Amino acid sequence: MKLKTILIVIPLLLVLLYSFTYVPHKLFDINPSDVSKINIVDGNSGFRFDITSEEEIHRIIKNLNEVTFKKGKPSAGYMGYRFDTTIYNKKGDPMKELIINSSDTLRYKGFFYTTTDIPLEYEFIDEVENQRDGSIGSH
Repeated sequence: MKLKTILIVIPLLLVLLYSFTYVPHKLFDINPSDVSKINIVDGNSGFRFDITSEEEIHRIIKNLNEVTFKKGKPSAGYMGYRFDTTIYNKKGDPMKELIINSSDTLRYKGFFYTTTDIPLEYEFIDEVENQRDGSIGSH
């Protein structure tokens, strides 16, 4: 009887625990002063650029830290992206890798996430890119 109960309870607990990953929550807790640069590849144009300005890094990281995300469907098998983003620490090692698809959607650790409160700094990143590649208004 105990074995039967265990065989029922354990899978139910696992399903319950997994379901909690879909509750909206903060995904990031990054100290902006620990970031040396943010490398971004624009999936539309292929243009690659680094954000190294402390002010720009702070704005983007602060935004990522403040946004509450809701986990969505798995992102495996999906092609295409807008901003493939890698955040580097002061030693030059990658801290986080994510894809910002729009002002309300990103891909992180194999899943899509949507914002539930404030938008991502998507437009700001687009503006920074336009300043870097000199083609303002072409994106």
